[in-house]
Amino acid sequence: MRDKLKIRYVVLIVLLSVVWATQLIPILGEVYAQSVYPVISHFLSSFSKLMPFAIGDLFIFLSVLGLLFNPIKARYIQKKKWKQILLNEMEYLLWIYAWFYLAWGLNYSQKDFYGRTNIPYTAYTPEIFQSFVDNYIDKLNASYTDVTSIDEPLVCRESVHGYNQISDTLGIHRPPHSSPRVKTMLFTPFISMVGVTGSMGPFFCEFTLNGDLLPPQYPATYAHELAHFLGITSEAEANFYAYQVCTRSQVKEIRFSGYLSVLSHVLGNARRLMSEEEYAELFNRIRPEIIELAQKNQQYWMEKYSPLIGDIQNFIYDLYLKGNKIQSGRKNYSEVIGLLISYEEWKN
Repeated sequence: MRDKLKIRYVVLIVLLSVVWATQLIPILGEVYAQSVYPVISHFLSSFSKLMPFAIGDLFIFLSVLGLLFNPIKARYIQKKKWKQILLNEMEYLLWIYAWFYLAWGLNYSQKDFYGRTNIPYTAYTPEIFQSFVDNYIDKLNASYTDVTSIDEPLVCRESVHGYNQISDTLGIHRPPHSSPRVKTMLFTPFISMVGVTGSMGPFFCEFTLNGDLLPPQYPATYAHELAHFLGITSEAEANFYAYQVCTRSQVKEIRFSGYLSVLSHVLGNARRLMSEEEYAELFNRIRPEIIELAQKNQQYWMEKYSPLIGDIQNFIYDLYLKGNKIQSGRKNYSEVIGLLISYEEWKN
C-alpha cells in the first residue's frame, strides 16, 4: 500500500514539475503548443466525441460535489482525521491542476498572435482607426441578412474549411477532425444566468455551446470556441480567428455572423477614442436593422442574466485569465480590434 502511495506521489510530482517547467521556460511552451498539444487533443477529442453529452461539464460538476461532500463522509462515516481529509482534498486538486494544464492549459505558455505570425503590432492612431471603422461598417452593412435558423452541419463544415484555409498564414492549427463534435452545455439555464455563450472543456478537449444561442450568434460562437479547441487561449485571438473564418465564408448567414460578432467591440473602442459627434456619426451609418438586431440580442440575454451570479463569475474568470498571463483579464475580449487593425495594416 505504501509503495503504491509513493508511486502515486512521485508521478504527481513529476507531472507538476513538467507543468511548472513548461510555464517557466519559453521553448518548452512552444514545444507543447506546436507538437505535444495536437497529439493530446486528437487523442482526447477522439474519445470525448463518442459521447453525446459534455463529459467535461459532468466531470466538473461531480468533482465539485465530491469536494463538498466527501469531507463529511470521510469524517463522520469513515472517522478520518481532518488533517488527512484536507490532505486528500489538496491532492485531488493537484491532480486536477496537472490534468488541466497538460491537457490544454499549457497553451497559455505559447507565443502570442504577433509572435506566431510575425505580423507587427500597429498602434492606434485616429486616422488608422477611422479607416478601419469605415471599412468595417461598409462590410457589415453589405453583409446583412435575416438569420432565422441554425444549420449546424453547415457551420461545422464552413468553420473547418476556414481554419484549414488560414492555418499556414495566421498561426493556428488545422482541425484534427473533419467534423469536430460540438456539445451543448449541460447546465444551459444556469450558464445563461452568467452570460456565457460557449466554453472550452480542457479535460477531454471538447468545446461546448450555450443551448440558448440565437441563430445570428451561432456561427461566430462556434468558430470562436473551435479556436480555443485548436489551442488558442486568448479571448481576443479567438474572436479574431472566428471573425476571419466567418467573414471569408461564402454562406451569407455565416459571413454576417462574423461581422456582427465584433460590433460591440468596435463601438466600445469608438466610444473611447472618438468625440461624441464622431461617434454619433459612426453609429448612424450602421443599418437600422442591424442596430435593432443587436439591441434585441442584448435584451434577450439580459432577461436571462443574474447580476449576482454574473458578477461572481466575472470576478473569478478575471482572476483566472490574469493568473494565466492574460494581464488585461476580461477586457481581453475587446483587444480583438487591435488584432484586426494590425492584420489589415500588414495585409495592405
